[in-house]
Amino acid sequence: MTRLGLPVPPGFTVSTEACNAYLAANHELPEGMWEQEVASIHAVEQQVGKKFGDPTNPLFVSCRSGAKFSMPGMMDTVLNIGLNDETAEGMIALTDDPRFVYDSYRRLIQMFGSVVMGVADEPFEEAIADQKKKSGIKHDVDLSADDWKIIVERFKSLVKAYKGMDFPQDPYKQLEMATRAVFNSWFGKRAIDYRNATGIRHDLGTAVNIVTMVFGNMGDDSATGVAFTRNPVDGTKELYGDFLINAQGEDVVAGIRNTLPIARLNVDMPEAFAQFMEIVTKLENHFQDMQDVEFTIEHGKLWMLQTRNGKRTARAAIKMAVDMTNEGLIDKPEAITRVTPEQVDQLLHPQFSAETKQKSRSEGNLLVSKAVNASPGAAVGMAVFDADTADEWGKAGKAVIMVRPETKPDDVHGMIAAKGILTSRGGATSHAAVVARQFGTPAVCGAEDLEIDVEHRMMQVNVGDAQIEVREGDWLSLTAARVRSSSANWQRKIRTLNTKPS
Repeated sequence: MTRLGLPVPPGFTVSTEACNAYLAANHELPEGMWEQEVASIHAVEQQVGKKFGDPTNPLFVSCRSGAKFSMPGMMDTVLNIGLNDETAEGMIALTDDPRFVYDSYRRLIQMFGSVVMGVADEPFEEAIADQKKKSGIKHDVDLSADDWKIIVERFKSLVKAYKGMDFPQDPYKQLEMATRAVFNSWFGKRAIDYRNATGIRHDLGTAVNIVTMVFGNMGDDSATGVAFTRNPVDGTKELYGDFLINAQGEDVVAGIRNTLPIARLNVDMPEAFAQFMEIVTKLENHFQDMQDVEFTIEHGKLWMLQTRNGKRTARAAIKMAVDMTNEGLIDKPEAITRVTPEQVDQLLHPQFSAETKQKSRSEGNLLVSKAVNASPGAAVGMAVFDADTADEWGKAGKAVIMVRPETKPDDVHGMIAAKGILTSRGGATSHAAVVARQFGTPAVCGAEDLEIDVEHRMMQVNVGDAQIEVREGDWLSLTAARVRSSSANWQRKIRTLNTKPS
């Protein structure tokens, strides 16, 4: 993207060769690599006019994985590296926005603690939930600067309590530990499971991309999102994706907040949207394939963070291959290679017939929720509430529907084993949606009216005046319907979930 002249934050790449050397040397950094990384940081400092670790004008970077083949969510990322107690105060002085700074700082501690130091994510989320309860609010975006400051201190205490060491304040120590964590994630369980399922070789290694941070959480003129240049569900030539105002990218892809459709960006930030449309068209023409892009808007300025060939359903793969051939983007031999035997098999996956739906209604089954059609198909199975149970029951020959507030990369083995996936949070570009589409697993995301209690392995939903309760082992079915909006150029996807009354 840099070579194409697109707005990309300055950065550099540590190669897959370095990763393989690190793993082969029993997790020792190759000779000279760290010195090169430090020198590259200094080169970025010269480009952006900021200094890594300097409280008066601090540079912050992200540390992202980058393998030869796209493995969405399977390896680790750490954002906001370089924030510490001193640089946080410096950023407050520079921006006069303590809420943004403390929000970013807590994100670093939470992500670094979880990804790099191995602290479970749940205590962090519990601390946020507790602070929201104390402040009498429901959503993270409503937390004040003082709230986030309290949470930062609680997060630091959690790291100390769980790991017996303080959260590292030295930015270079943060960077070194994050680089090692991304290298190590190549052989994490979820990455191995994913490669086994997709036929990717285990000896390729991952690169590490160190990139200047740009912030989508700097107020209502900032945003972040993920978009596909064509519809990855059915192949239609239309922009497809989600974004959030005043957020960082993890909020979109992790599915922890329900998102806005990408077409809405044209209403909220029309100038950035027009530039974005020009860029994604250029990217698709350059790579001659549907692109999956990540972007951030910081105070109205658009930045492109990533592009890759997008994952798609079998139906979409066939339509795109035909359409791109007719458009002259690719030739017929290339079109044939774009559709795999596995995708042909996916096309044969079952759908509920009209007769089946009518029979289901006549037998008293209830429509209990509608949400985003994240991955097409129909599925029937027993509800399970964690990936390990889904994997265990699936291997035992049981049909299961994995039910989660949102899925995480560590859930991939359960997602592979499940007949269908249901989440109460997330959208069309969340982790659950992207992985489910690749494996041809039906998925419904963002069913906000479901109250999913993972600890007690149950969910509740109000249907009219009645409250329906679904416990682990109860039978569910989910399917998809496609509805076109009459007021916009984007398509709303709706799925239904049915369950028999207990």
